[in-house]
Amino acid sequence: MKVLILFLIASWLVTSLQVVNADEPKGRHAGEPAVLPLTEVSLFSSGVGYFRHDGHVEGRATVGLRFKVDDVNDLLKSLVVQDLDGGRVSAVSYGSREPITRALKSFSMDLTANPTLGDLLNQVRGERVEVASPNVVKGAILGVEKKKRAVGREDGQIVEVEYLNLLTDDGLIAVPLEQVQRLRLLDERLAADLQQALEILAAGHNNQKKAVELKFDGEGRRRVRVAYVVQTPVWKTSYRLVLDDQKAPYLQGWAIVENTTDDDWENVRLSLVSGRPISFVMDLYQPLYAPRPEVRPELYLSLRPQVHGQAMVEMADAAMPPPELQARRKAMAAAPMAVMSAPAPMAAAAAARLAPEQGVVAGASGAQTGELFQYAIQAPVTLARQHSALLPILGEEVAGKKLSIYNPFVQPKHPLHAFRLKNTSTLHLMQGPITVFDTGTYAGDARIEDTAPGSERLISYAMDLTTEVESDRKGGPQNLISVALRKGTLIARRRLIDETVYRVRNRDRKEKSLLIEHPVRFDWDLTEPKNPAERTRDLYRFAVKIAADKAESLRVREERQIAESVSLSDVGPDVLVTYIGAQVVSEKVKDALRRVVELRETLERTRSERARREQRVGEIAQEQGRIRENMAKLAPSSPLTNRYIKKLDEQETELDGLRREIEGLKDTEARQQRALNDYLLGLDLER
Repeated sequence: MKVLILFLIASWLVTSLQVVNADEPKGRHAGEPAVLPLTEVSLFSSGVGYFRHDGHVEGRATVGLRFKVDDVNDLLKSLVVQDLDGGRVSAVSYGSREPITRALKSFSMDLTANPTLGDLLNQVRGERVEVASPNVVKGAILGVEKKKRAVGREDGQIVEVEYLNLLTDDGLIAVPLEQVQRLRLLDERLAADLQQALEILAAGHNNQKKAVELKFDGEGRRRVRVAYVVQTPVWKTSYRLVLDDQKAPYLQGWAIVENTTDDDWENVRLSLVSGRPISFVMDLYQPLYAPRPEVRPELYLSLRPQVHGQAMVEMADAAMPPPELQARRKAMAAAPMAVMSAPAPMAAAAAARLAPEQGVVAGASGAQTGELFQYAIQAPVTLARQHSALLPILGEEVAGKKLSIYNPFVQPKHPLHAFRLKNTSTLHLMQGPITVFDTGTYAGDARIEDTAPGSERLISYAMDLTTEVESDRKGGPQNLISVALRKGTLIARRRLIDETVYRVRNRDRKEKSLLIEHPVRFDWDLTEPKNPAERTRDLYRFAVKIAADKAESLRVREERQIAESVSLSDVGPDVLVTYIGAQVVSEKVKDALRRVVELRETLERTRSERARREQRVGEIAQEQGRIRENMAKLAPSSPLTNRYIKKLDEQETELDGLRREIEGLKDTEARQQRALNDYLLGLDLER
C-alpha cells in the first residue's frame, strides 16, 4: 500500500521579525530591514508551541516583532531574549493596552457612551464654536435645550427638538440642532483632543497585530536569539495497520500539524512533543488598576485654645522603621532586573527509518525529554502559511496477533475482530485513529491510546459475524457460613454466589481465539476460573479457543460475603430457632442461643402475669365507676345500696392483693431483665 499525502506544519502566531541595525550588513541596501529567521518549532499535544528565532545583529540594533493581540499575554509570560556574544538586551517595549473606556474618559469630551451631538455640546459648555445653519454664527455655548414642537396640522403629533443656545456678540440665539450643517470648535486644543479620542476609539476596533521591539546593545557582529511559547493548534496522529497472514504486520504513522500563522516557514527544525505540561493564560497585557478607598478631608469648626496636661512618662522620639526593613527597602531599590536564561535545546534527531515496501520514509526519530516524548522531524521543513500537513513519523513492522474480543455491553451477539498490537518500535505511539487493511482490503477503523515502546494494546476494528456468543447470568443461593455472638448482637455471615455462562459458537472454517471481557466488581471475588488471561482496571479477560465449526462454553463464578447483625434481645424466637438448627453453627453458639431463648421465655412469662393482674385492676376500676354512678340515684337506706357497698368492699380487698402481686412481679421482671442483659453482654462466641 502506498500513501502519499501532503499537508504543512503548525505553529501559529509567529510573525515576521525584522532587525534594523545602526551599521547595515553587506549585500543589503541602506535602511532595508534584515529578517531574524524562525529556526525551530516544537508543537505540544497540550495546545502550545515553542518558537525560536536565531540571527545576527551589529552594534545597536532593534528587532521588531508583531503579534496578534490575543497572543501578547503568552508572549509576556514566556519570552526569552539573548545576546550571545558579549552584548546585552537593553529593553523590550510594546504598546500599552489600557482599557479603552478609561482612556476615553481622560479626554475633555467623553465618547464612551456613544453620545449625541447635543450630549457632546453640553460637555463643552462655555467653549466658543462656529455654527453654519445655514447662516454662520459664532458664540459661546450656553447649553443644549429640549423643546416640544407640534408636527403636522392634522394629527398634531408632539416631538422633542434640541436647540443649541449660544451667546453671540448680538445677544442670545437658539439654533435648532436639526438645522446645523457644520459646527467647528474654535479652540484648537479642544478640537485636537476630540480628534485624538476618536483615533483611540478607532484603534479599539483594530484587530491587527501589536508591535514589540527588542533593543540590543553591543559592539560588532553578534548572535542573538528570541524564543517564546504561545498557543497553537493541537497536533494529532493517525495510523495505517496492514495485516496479512503471509507477512508480518506493518504499522505506518503520520503526524497531522497545522500552520495557522501569516508567514511562510523556511527550513524550520520541527519537533512534535506528546505530553500534558501545565499551561495557562494570565492577563499580563491589560493594565490593571487596584481600587483605592476615597478619603475626604475633614472640615472642622473654628477651634478654641486648648490646655494640655503634662505627660506622666517621657516618650521617645518618633519611631523609625526597623533596621532590617530599611535594609530590605534599599536592596530592592538597587536590585537589577532578572535575566532570563534560554531553555536547553531539544534532543537531537536520530537516523531516519525506511519502509521500502510502503514507499514512504518515516522521517522522525523519538527521544524522551523529561516526562514528555518528542518526535524530531529529520529534514528541515519549508511550509507555506495557513496550510496543514501530514508528516510521516513511523513506518516499520510490528509484533501482534489477530483475535476476536467479546463484550456483551458493546455487542450482545457477536464479538469484534481485534488485533493485539505490541509496540516494538522505539517511538511512543500517541493516541489516534488506525485504519486497518487486511490482505490488501480495507477492514475497518480503530482507535489506539498512548502506547509506550514495548507495551501492548488491543484494538478492535470490525464485527466478527462468523462467531456468536450467548451470555446467561443467574444468581445462586445465599449460604450461611458462620454465626458469631458478641455483646448481645448476633452476626451472621453469608456467601452470595453469582454465575455467568458464556456459550460460544464458531461457524468459521478456521480456529478462533476469543477474549471474553467480564466486568470487575471490586466487592466480589472471582472463584472460577481462578486466573483470567489478563485484567484491566475494569475488566477481566478470559481466553477461549474454539475449533472450526465447534462450540465452547465458559463459566464465570463470583462470590461475595455479607454480614447481617441483629439484636438478640429484639429478634423473634423463630429466627433464633432457625440458627440453632443450622449445621454450620457450633454447639457453643447453639447452647448460648438456647440459654437466650430460655431467659427470654422466663422474662415473657413474668411480663404476662403482671399484664393479667394489671388488666384485672382495670376491670375492677371500671366496675366500681358503674356502681358509684348507680348508687347516686338510690336512697341511702335502700337494700340495693347496701349490696353495692358490700360489693365495693370486696373489690377493694381484691385490689389490695392485686397491687401487692403487681409490685412483686415488677421486681421479678427487673431482676430477670438484668440477668438477660448481663448474659447477652458477656457473650463473645464465634460459630
